[in-house]
Amino acid sequence: MMFEENVARTRTHRNNIHRYRRLLRTNLSDLERDFIEKRMADERTALDALAAETFPVAFPLPKDPPSTGAET
Repeated sequence: MMFEENVARTRTHRNNIHRYRRLLRTNLSDLERDFIEKRMADERTALDALAAETFPVAFPLPKDPPSTGAET
């Protein structure tokens, strides 16, 4: 159940970011623009944290193959 909740929260953050992007394309005062840019940054931070929590995947880097001494 936690996974579904996190997916719903992810969707909400993404929708908010899209809404803020649309708002930034309108005529805004500097104060309004600063506020929306701050809110959008907060949403991105929350989305990144939620994604890391929901999908904690780490891929190990492959090790270099041992040298055989027969390089050309």
